[in-house]
Amino acid sequence: MIKTKGIMLVFGTQIHIVTFIFIVLEFCMFFFQILYYLFRPQDKMRLWYLLLLLLFQFYNITGGLFPDPKINIPVPTQLMIAYGSGFLMASFFPFYFYKAFDLKTLRWHALYGVPLFLMLPYLIFFVIVYAINGKLNVDIKFGMIVPFIYAVILLWVIFKAIRKKHETERNKNQYLEEIAMYCAVIPWLSLTFFGLVESSQLLEVLCTNTGIVILSILFISRSIRNARVEYEQLLEFNTGGAHRNNLEEMFRYYKLTNREIEIVLLVREGLTYREISNKLFIAGKTVENHMQNIYEKTSVKNKVALLHKLFPS
Repeated sequence: MIKTKGIMLVFGTQIHIVTFIFIVLEFCMFFFQILYYLFRPQDKMRLWYLLLLLLFQFYNITGGLFPDPKINIPVPTQLMIAYGSGFLMASFFPFYFYKAFDLKTLRWHALYGVPLFLMLPYLIFFVIVYAINGKLNVDIKFGMIVPFIYAVILLWVIFKAIRKKHETERNKNQYLEEIAMYCAVIPWLSLTFFGLVESSQLLEVLCTNTGIVILSILFISRSIRNARVEYEQLLEFNTGGAHRNNLEEMFRYYKLTNREIEIVLLVREGLTYREISNKLFIAGKTVENHMQNIYEKTSVKNKVALLHKLFPS
């Protein structure tokens, strides 16, 4: 990586001012989102997003700082960390899409393909071989071959998974979300490209952080829609009169969370898991997990028994 020199660096470090701006913005986003997560720790989508933000900050900080001879860390170690942060963040990206967007066809790649074809080459060439020969340029040429090829293949797989997810029941919001997901994935491929060629820190940061900006917009948009649905559900629930009081007592007795109550009410309306998933903007697997928790709390084994128990009249 070629470091940018001159007045655009901050605090006497190698960090470009644009990199610093992204670090500050992502730190602020991380701080506010972790407060929301602590308030509602069952929100797994927010957890995956927090991890993605954390890895992007680590990538920006190490990629901006290293290598710098003024830092009291051996330069080879700095380079291992800098490249490692890029590989780590790139490896989590497919897992995030698999979990956050419920792209089931990415499961093998997220759990097995990425460790084999991204992390393993990094450990072999950028840690073991580099520690032996100290020739980073040579190690990059050989160590990036498999990751680059795999990144192109995985990019195509992700595109197909996104297309499959949105090919049914398409509406305007889903179409815009699909386009945004495509735009968020494309910068991910640039990570392997920048690993092959030397580039300025400014160009690399602008390109790679475009993905997290788009994903942040997607996440915030989903969160807003989800909050609106919750509010509508609460309004509907609060207009139930005397029957509402009995339901409230029942829900408190079984210690159901707000999200579990929302799902129970939608099940009562006859919605399928897929319809509940679309209405609440959560993954289908998340709906299933909530239902299993509800069954355990109420000591029933199916939806019919659940509805008879909670709505006896």
